Amino acid sequence: MNELLTAVRESRAHDVPGLLAGMDRAERKAALAELKTIRKEARNWSWTEQGKVRKALLVAGAGCQTSAAACAAWIGGRDLTGWGRSPFPLVLAVLSDRDPEWLGDVAHRLAARPATAEPAYELIAGLVKQARCPVPTSEGFVQGWAESLSAAQLRRRRRRPLVDRLRDDPFAATLLPRIFELTELPPPMLWPDDASDPYQWAATLAALPEEGLLERPVLVEACVTRLLRGGKVNELRFFLGLLRTLELTEQEESERVADWTGMAADGASTVAGHAQAVLARLDGRGELSVRALADISASVLFRTEKKLVRSQLVLLGKVLRRDPSAVDELLPVVASAFEHEDIDVQERALKLVARYLPAAGTPVREGLAASAALLGPAHRAMVTEVFGGPAVGRSGTEGYEELLPPVPEPQPLDPPPATLPELVEVVVALIRSATPDVTAFERALDGLVRHAHNDRSALADALRDALAGEWWVEGEPPSQTERSLRSETSIRVVVATLLGRVSARAVKEERESWTGTGTCVHAALDGILKARLWEAADAMLNGGTPFLLATPTWHTGSLDPAVLVERLGTCQRLGVRPGEADFAQALLRVRRGDQLGAAEAAALLGTPEGDRLAAWLRADEPLARVYRFDLEKRVRQGQTVVRSSRALMASRERPLIEEEFPRSFHWLGRPQVPAHSHCYHWDGRPDQWTATLPEDAETLAAWLLPNIATGVVEEIRDTLSPLLLLAEQDAPAGEAVRLMVAYGLGARHPEDRLLAVDALLILAARQQLDAALLGEQLATLLGNGLIKPNRLADSVRTAAATGAYRTVLSALTGALPGLLAQEKAPRGLGDLLSVAAECVEHCGAAGGGDPIPGLAETAARGGSSQLVRQAVRLKAAWEQG
Repeated sequence: MNELLTAVRESRAHDVPGLLAGMDRAERKAALAELKTIRKEARNWSWTEQGKVRKALLVAGAGCQTSAAACAAWIGGRDLTGWGRSPFPLVLAVLSDRDPEWLGDVAHRLAARPATAEPAYELIAGLVKQARCPVPTSEGFVQGWAESLSAAQLRRRRRRPLVDRLRDDPFAATLLPRIFELTELPPPMLWPDDASDPYQWAATLAALPEEGLLERPVLVEACVTRLLRGGKVNELRFFLGLLRTLELTEQEESERVADWTGMAADGASTVAGHAQAVLARLDGRGELSVRALADISASVLFRTEKKLVRSQLVLLGKVLRRDPSAVDELLPVVASAFEHEDIDVQERALKLVARYLPAAGTPVREGLAASAALLGPAHRAMVTEVFGGPAVGRSGTEGYEELLPPVPEPQPLDPPPATLPELVEVVVALIRSATPDVTAFERALDGLVRHAHNDRSALADALRDALAGEWWVEGEPPSQTERSLRSETSIRVVVATLLGRVSARAVKEERESWTGTGTCVHAALDGILKARLWEAADAMLNGGTPFLLATPTWHTGSLDPAVLVERLGTCQRLGVRPGEADFAQALLRVRRGDQLGAAEAAALLGTPEGDRLAAWLRADEPLARVYRFDLEKRVRQGQTVVRSSRALMASRERPLIEEEFPRSFHWLGRPQVPAHSHCYHWDGRPDQWTATLPEDAETLAAWLLPNIATGVVEEIRDTLSPLLLLAEQDAPAGEAVRLMVAYGLGARHPEDRLLAVDALLILAARQQLDAALLGEQLATLLGNGLIKPNRLADSVRTAAATGAYRTVLSALTGALPGLLAQEKAPRGLGDLLSVAAECVEHCGAAGGGDPIPGLAETAARGGSSQLVRQAVRLKAAWEQG
């Protein structure tokens, strides 16, 4: 036994099977108790030291277990898994003398555990083969099986067709049908491949029926079911490609009318397009009733994709031409396209109705006339012509009222937790949250300082019990924890100091260090947070701070000046000097603007902090004034180097910050000019940034703008998260915030554009948006090629659809002239004109004539292009409005 324990401590995993072979059951049981002790000790070792014994400990412990459940639990222990080469062949060796039924039990227990089924596939497969037991079919085991086959293809120099491997695989018959039931397909199955490549999954699965490895009906049904279920784009593409490769017979298509109908109605665009084509073939063969076609068409015409809607209208036209008796049943369905957002779709539907209207009955004609009344001014002449008299149309623009969202009201921040159990609950939830809330952070930080001041020992005991098991509480030596936490900007720094996991020396060193280093705003703001945290950690050690000054009054991070004056007065009565970083943060958060009463009260305190607060409130100046700054750079396009200009903002110097604020805040007071290089802070804590500077949305927007612009121009996802927070701040917003909105409206990804639309509407509701100036900024970005017209069109269409037609029109009026003046019309200009026309049709236009330079010339070009037609429509609507 001692030799085994020595081998484990010396990391000699390969010696373990031989040593176990000479031990009886009693010796193994005794050794297991010692192995558990080593395992417990190892949890307090460094990660490197744990890694040295992990493999040997895993193999030895598995070999000493007598219970299948205990063996599976030991093998699946998270602390015994690592990144190195798998020791599973050694585990199989030490278990080779066990009863087959026992081995099968271990295999199925491991396969049933999500944490081990896929990573331990090699071991489970070996156990199944040794035990000759039924193959596990858990999702993780199927994932591991599929990935092992793909990995084998890559490892072999002389590759075999994948179908040959499946033919020889003992698990294939059981696991192949389960592949289609997985929540997500294994990534190797989705690698881009040639449909005829025998080494890839798509071609292999299509060939399985011919090989007799999988019945064709099972394969077809699996593909159809996955397409109906929906999912990730790449998975849908995989199954759709597989279904097309199978080339379904007419009978197979006919048997699944309900499936094709569901895909056409609710499937992804590519899936719906395929289903629509199948349904068209079924109709061509006479296998769809008129009623079924009407139901299908009603769903498809409700979709937003113009291509699908146009194709369905074409199909309906063919059916009406072939069967005039279907007019009464199909024309009302066609009329549902009158509500589509695209004017061309509306016109196609109206022309189709006009062609077959004479054959319709009187009730149907009346219903169609009522539906046509919903069409806009561009179609009113045609509606009148089709229905033989003036249709009851929209009431024009009289009485129009702009619909904007309610102005977000600052919500009062809850007071810090009053009782110890409440504080512990808040702190633990904050530490274990994947996305910690800034308001919870501020309440917890203030609560920790208050309770440490009252009873530091009780607070430490309660938190130590609640956080048992956390790596930084008991999983590492204090010195290791201290090194790890020095670079953190989370509340763990404060709690770890309270629990004695960070030394007083480390706290002193971090407080004296310059945490505001870096050349970007993100590093500067993180430095401010870090300075606050280490200052609070120092309060944990001495307990002399009764509370924090900078705790916000509202959820935005702003602080009521009267509340700050009251807190300073309390500090004066207690004889306590506030922390430098805490007071500096309080100044940045205090509400400015017409606060003379609070300034007088602060001055009456007669303390240095009171005098500084009074001067800060009386000055009523932004943290730093910003101005427009166009950054030019050379960009290589192929073999050509062109000059690119990016619209950004810069900030001027604020000497007061360097004169009176701690060093960690000095970056904020220096002049900041955008540079060609960009930082790496794409996914930081925007809510923490805005809560640090809640009264200076414009300044913060100017500093964040380079990353926002880069994210939009280089089409990077999820870089606009600060925008909505800035728009919701109860602080003045100007050119920098508007420019950020302008960039966001042209972002590539729909979710980013939606954020910009929300910000636009909120700023308009707060009366902080000058839509005309926003239009000029959009024109600049469009003129420099920084955003694309078609993406902007999608954004403004969404904003207009909420009821903000006048706001959108004001912005487009400034953005369109530059685009109309271009010799070659950019892609998406017709869509922008369409949105502008829809806005005018709803809210009207001030004056007549041609208010948008270049519109009349574009409308006069002639032809039937989308651009010309929308220009004519906008011009006519403007003149009527």
